Amino acid sequence: MTRYIARRLVQLVPVLFGVSIVAFSLLHLIPGDPAAILAGPEATESDLAAIRRDFGLDDPLPVQYVRYIEHAVQGDLGVSVRTRESVADLLIQRIGFTFQLTLLTMVIAVTIGVTAGVIAAINHNRWIDSLLMVTALASLSVPSFWLGLMGLILFSAVLGWLPSGGAGDISHLILPAVVLGTSGSAVITRMTRSSMLEVIRQDYIRTLRAMGVAEFSIVFKHALRNALNPVITVVGLEFGSFLAGTTVVETVFSLPGVGRLMVSSIFTRDYPVIQGGMLVLAVMFVLVNLATDVLYSVVNPRIRLGHG
Repeated sequence: MTRYIARRLVQLVPVLFGVSIVAFSLLHLIPGDPAAILAGPEATESDLAAIRRDFGLDDPLPVQYVRYIEHAVQGDLGVSVRTRESVADLLIQRIGFTFQLTLLTMVIAVTIGVTAGVIAAINHNRWIDSLLMVTALASLSVPSFWLGLMGLILFSAVLGWLPSGGAGDISHLILPAVVLGTSGSAVITRMTRSSMLEVIRQDYIRTLRAMGVAEFSIVFKHALRNALNPVITVVGLEFGSFLAGTTVVETVFSLPGVGRLMVSSIFTRDYPVIQGGMLVLAVMFVLVNLATDVLYSVVNPRIRLGHG
């Protein structure tokens, strides 16, 4: 197990290197001059030249990239072009909120998804199975920004049950987490149902029923545990979707997370903040996938990750 984790951590290096290349290349292909945005419409050419010189924007792109990598490996993600604050400090201030939102979203999505998937599987081809699958398909089809706006209108403006945005106690996270977790729960529901149907048709399940074992024990102690591995894979992948989804949800609900910071940085061409944010999110995604693989051996002890 230890060797496996160490090997995966080493594999993190080329992944982050690739992310940095893609982020750097795409950002510099976007039209617009961050110096002009920062200086304002009345800036002179000398003002623009001074800003480019201060931030190294007048250097060739390969030189800018090498300098960025040299600083990044030392934990220095640069300085924001817009606010002149440390990018690392900006991300540290916001990553905690984004992680809390993503974690609550995962709890909601997994709880709803696994429960609905199990119910659909044990009621295969009945009306409740059809209802849950149609609901999952509808949830998967609804855009998160539209669902967020409808949630704001209903639960904040009309009913007044939940705050309309901003940071505070957990009540500020409930509506964004539900909106973000809706599509994720649909994917988990479909995977849980499919995996459960495959397991409950196996011979050992029929043997347990013939022996008079309680149906509840068969479903949740034997069938669900053996059906969880594909579900765990989907949950790990959905975590990445949740991280990406926070960008839209944090903007709709005016939440002080990394996603909203990156959106505002894109508009101002704040390259250091965007690149730093992408690296941080990539690290979180890879670490969650590592935790997902380790969880396989916990759910199914027959899997030994340390070999091979």
